[in-house]
Amino acid sequence: MAPRLILVGLLAVVTTTCSGCDRPQERSVSGQPLQDRGGAQAQVARRPADVVRFRPYRCVDSEGLGIAAFGMLVPVGWQVDGGVSWRLDNPAFPAYGALRVSNPARLEEVEIFPNLPMFWTNNQMVLGMFPVGAKYFGNVVHPPLGARDALRQLVLPAYRGNVTGLAIIGEAPVPELAAAVQQMQARMQPEAGIRADAAKVRIEYSWNGTTVEEELYGVVQAFSFTMPTMQGTVTNQNWWVDYLFSFKAAKGRLDEAAKLLQTVAFSFRVEPQWFAGCGRVVEALIKGQIQQIRQIGEIGRIYAQTGSEIRAAELQRWEADQAVRDRLADDWSRQFRGYDRYWDPSGERMVELPAGYDNAWVNNLGEVVLADDPSFNPNIGSNQTWTPMPKK
Repeated sequence: MAPRLILVGLLAVVTTTCSGCDRPQERSVSGQPLQDRGGAQAQVARRPADVVRFRPYRCVDSEGLGIAAFGMLVPVGWQVDGGVSWRLDNPAFPAYGALRVSNPARLEEVEIFPNLPMFWTNNQMVLGMFPVGAKYFGNVVHPPLGARDALRQLVLPAYRGNVTGLAIIGEAPVPELAAAVQQMQARMQPEAGIRADAAKVRIEYSWNGTTVEEELYGVVQAFSFTMPTMQGTVTNQNWWVDYLFSFKAAKGRLDEAAKLLQTVAFSFRVEPQWFAGCGRVVEALIKGQIQQIRQIGEIGRIYAQTGSEIRAAELQRWEADQAVRDRLADDWSRQFRGYDRYWDPSGERMVELPAGYDNAWVNNLGEVVLADDPSFNPNIGSNQTWTPMPKK
């Protein structure tokens, strides 16, 4: 299945009336004035009132591989905090992302959380030395949980433990997301027998005097293996909580913010080169080279030694991983029906953009303009050539 990606930047603007001006003043989503781009005055006057502007954002893994890790579209005026970090005590999950895309003008936010690698065993000798809560080869020792309980017992305390008045107001399984993850693992690692479970919870809490509504998604993956010991055969289980994602807004505004939040979520794209490089570092660590690595900077050396060409199996796994992320965004979008599909003739691909706009155009730079005014034409007063994108 080809991943559904938004690989374009949006150059539309919100227009507001400027006191003392002869024409509307261009402003970003944050409300800050934008400089005149040289468009014709008549064209600017006919710009629609309900238009949103986005910019492309790329995150570089400067700590580890030194290349771009992922990209997305971010509304103009919003802040991006976080990035990619590495932990050398866990050879299976050395890299993780933590990112927050937020609107400083009001409480709207998309957040990506670090995964939570866990371990459990019935070996009482191991549990005696590594009790619940301790780390065993970088994994937190904890009995296995389903996705809903993992969100309640692990994710919320870890990432929302500092908020006031937290209450769970809704929760549900997400079987389509779990099936997508399990199918991916069955295709890529059939010998492991990895199982998957997915869920979502909606919560309310108070933050800086505002009541917040937030929906969090997560997938639990697990596989078991046995080992002979002097005390007999023991069963170990590696399990982890992954694909942790949330959408947030002030209470009562989550539906209203859906267009912007969906665009950020749909556009999130892990770079295949970085994805493949992480896999090669994992291979090196699991083969025992972890004893040879004492500094983060040595990760780049491993990546350089393995070569930068993407193998067919790595590309297949990246496509499967991206399909899972698309499924996650799909589930949230189905609640709000907040996107439309357009055909991009320049890139020859389908893209998904916020619903409610009548027209879309793309230029030779891959930039896109959305507008709800049928008379608006971005070619007027522009030095770029804009081609209409038909809605599908």
